[in-house]
Amino acid sequence: MQQSASTRIERDTMGELAVPSDAYYGVQTARAIENFPISPLRMPRSVIRAMGMIKRAAASVNQSLGLLDKKPADAIRAAATEVMDGKLDAEFPVDIFQTGSGTSTNMNTNEVISNRATELLGGARGSKLVHPNDHVNLGQSSNDVIPTAIHIAASELMQQQLLPALTRLRKALDRKAKEFDKIVKIGRTHLQDATPVRLGQEFGGYARQIELGIQRVKRAQEALSEVALGGTAVGTGLNCHPKFSAKVMAIVSKETGCAFKEAKNHFEAQSAQDSLVEASGELRTIAVSLMKIANDVRWLGSGPRCGLGEINLPETQPGSSIMPGKVNPVIAESVTMVCAQVIGNDVTVTIGGQAANFELIVMMPVMAYNLLQSIELLASASNNFSAKCIEGIKANEERCKSLIEESLAMCTALAPAIGYEAAAKLAKDAYKSGKTVRQVAKEQKVLPDKKLAELLDPWRMTEPGGPVGSAGG
Repeated sequence: MQQSASTRIERDTMGELAVPSDAYYGVQTARAIENFPISPLRMPRSVIRAMGMIKRAAASVNQSLGLLDKKPADAIRAAATEVMDGKLDAEFPVDIFQTGSGTSTNMNTNEVISNRATELLGGARGSKLVHPNDHVNLGQSSNDVIPTAIHIAASELMQQQLLPALTRLRKALDRKAKEFDKIVKIGRTHLQDATPVRLGQEFGGYARQIELGIQRVKRAQEALSEVALGGTAVGTGLNCHPKFSAKVMAIVSKETGCAFKEAKNHFEAQSAQDSLVEASGELRTIAVSLMKIANDVRWLGSGPRCGLGEINLPETQPGSSIMPGKVNPVIAESVTMVCAQVIGNDVTVTIGGQAANFELIVMMPVMAYNLLQSIELLASASNNFSAKCIEGIKANEERCKSLIEESLAMCTALAPAIGYEAAAKLAKDAYKSGKTVRQVAKEQKVLPDKKLAELLDPWRMTEPGGPVGSAGG
């Protein structure tokens, strides 16, 4: 094989291959490009950053342990920092759909750092003055580095993006709960009229859902805190200094602000990824919560004249290409689509978790892609939901009041005093006559006016207590 002006010839254990002369990646990356022309999907930036972080910390630890000379260690640290900072992102062209362990991505990282470090020392790209395996990958294997990088990337994204976004959303919902606390409206079960609630109580429920979601993210971070680094190929730690993992992860923990520690059992940490499945499950639950909230907001704001219309949503864009003046709940709709994507991503992560055969799991890249996409989507959607919808919601108090009085479920408050069957008959009579429960009850003189007014007070129905009896269902 001959070298040309645009290529250089590199060799690995499988032979020679042409590599673009200006590329920092090397022969193994070039083989991966040829082998996996599957999709436009690439390893997320957060994983590339985490890979650079691991390689930089590894160089420092290996130097401190007397395993790597200062000169190559300094060059590796400098090159790895460029990887972390995104300066070499164009050098990571390997498809997500590659070797199941992520070896191609690990070797891509090793080669980029190797060639950049070699260049920093005055050598030529491809000369391996700083070797991708012997120096950059010292004490490591793709089988422990890749899962470790995914854990780091996921936890850091949760810390920097998802937790702040959910916190903002929780605060916005909590403010609305307080703002709407005095507004009584009709409750609904089975999409049918039920006993009254306060609009603030509904929004308080939403705020609590997001508060629980924040707790779920923190549980996911805890699940991700144990990492595989130090187990090397199959979990035995072959060719790795026994202090290597703990020292590397101490550096990474300090740099990310997230707690990481060496796995208690490397055979579990490398032969399975229950932690990623667990983390994805927590994200799926958050998506389910957001789906419920977004759909409720859509329904509550439906109208403006022929729907529920109990709240007014911020107007963000014209809603129809054919119906003038129409405004749709587009922000809430975008949230529901994000939730659908996250729930689908969780299916992929779950199937990936089942691909754990003996000492290695072989769907790591696609698990990484879906998990990290879920984190980023939930974060951006939550921020947007807060800013462009929840924070601008206004209550339609008059509409809320009018619907309460029309509700047949008001008879529920009378059941402890007149009995369930009598209250049911009252509701049916009101429905047939087109009158309110209050009007029919007065006409039939089922209770003295004062007692009737007391029992049919909507505010009283939103608080616990009162006469004991069946509350319906």
